Amino acid sequence: MRRRLLVAILGTVALSLVLAGAGTYLLLQRQANRSSESGLRSEAEGIVGLIGLARADQPGVIREQRIVRGLRLEGISLVSIGPLGRLRGQLPDGVTAADLETTSLLAGHTLSGRSGGLVWAAAPVVGTRGAVVAVLTRNAQRPHAPVGWFLLAGGVALAIGAGVAAWLSDSLTRPLREAEAATVRIAAGDLTSPVPEPRGAADHEVTSLIRSLNVMAAALDQSRGLERQFILSVSHDLRTPLTSIRGYADAIAEGVGQDPAEAARVIGTEARRLDRLVQDLLDLARLDSREFSFQPRTLDVTEVVVDTAEGFRPTAEAAHISLEVAEPAGALPATIDPDRLAQAVANLVENGLKYATSTLWVDVRADGAGGVAINVVDDGPGIDPADVPHVFERLYVTDRRPTRQVGGTGLGLAIVRELVAGMGGQVDLESPAPALADGRGARLVITLPPPTPTPAPTPTPHF
Repeated sequence: MRRRLLVAILGTVALSLVLAGAGTYLLLQRQANRSSESGLRSEAEGIVGLIGLARADQPGVIREQRIVRGLRLEGISLVSIGPLGRLRGQLPDGVTAADLETTSLLAGHTLSGRSGGLVWAAAPVVGTRGAVVAVLTRNAQRPHAPVGWFLLAGGVALAIGAGVAAWLSDSLTRPLREAEAATVRIAAGDLTSPVPEPRGAADHEVTSLIRSLNVMAAALDQSRGLERQFILSVSHDLRTPLTSIRGYADAIAEGVGQDPAEAARVIGTEARRLDRLVQDLLDLARLDSREFSFQPRTLDVTEVVVDTAEGFRPTAEAAHISLEVAEPAGALPATIDPDRLAQAVANLVENGLKYATSTLWVDVRADGAGGVAINVVDDGPGIDPADVPHVFERLYVTDRRPTRQVGGTGLGLAIVRELVAGMGGQVDLESPAPALADGRGARLVITLPPPTPTPAPTPTPHF
């Protein structure tokens, strides 16, 4: 690119020099022709003035013949024009009768022009019987082209242009070369070396490109860190149940287990935890590839939410958590997939049971815009404000540790966001919870839009 830019700039400079030289030469030639015409006009007018004086001093035919012979010796032609515009006399070579406008000459006007390589001028002396016209010619002088000076000036201009082009092409392409090197480093896995921005070009397109590359590298580095953190978290979630399963299985195999039934119960519980983790990972993969199916229909949201929340009551009682489920007085319809909504609510309730200190509240209410709001509020320690914007992101793992382990994988909130978005709603988080006066807790809200109106059936015509 640098070489092409250098050649393009030098080519532009050379073409500009050629055009400027040719234009200058044409202007000089035009000016020289105008100057020749002006000089001939003045000479012709001076000659006819002398003819007029001579006529006044020496009238007669002898006078006319003397004037004609004298002017012809000087290379000046005299012709006459009768009252009717007829031209008589011999015109100089290169000038024809068609070049002379007899009407203008009889009116006393001086004419001039070019004919081939000649410049001519014609000035009249108008009398009662017509006019006598003096016609002068001169070879058109071509201006001398200063080729040597032009070549010297062109060479100096090209040398200066080459230096400027080399500097300009290097300054323009250096950021692009650095950006190219940065993309190679990024492709190789080095995300920690930003590309330096050019100085003094805050709004330059190349600067915008470099900023975009640096933002992309930072985002990739952050994504890689989140992925590493996610893998560590999932690995821990996998290792813990596998350790329990392996330990109890080895004890049963070696016959050292005190209570085989308890061992089998623990193995079953941990196996279900593994199954839940694998299922959540599969859910995320299907959501990402848009393979998750939804079968929406309009129905009462309250029934789905209450049934799902009540299913966690044994778990809440075992964890000594008071589960408060509030039912609205009337039906709250929305267009939903009941299975997917139950899955989303279950993930929110499960998440709340992990962090609640003593109580978890679940309620359904109208949101004031015709939709439905599902609230899950816990009285736990709350969430760090820095984590609030990211808790629904995939692969994001916070530093907050749950109060207790009630199952789940830590992927539930990311799945909730995708499920709710698939039904046209949204999920939000507030921490601390607005309903708690001590600044603790968190409130997660699923907002569903008003139900989609069902088109009225087309009436069947009766004949």
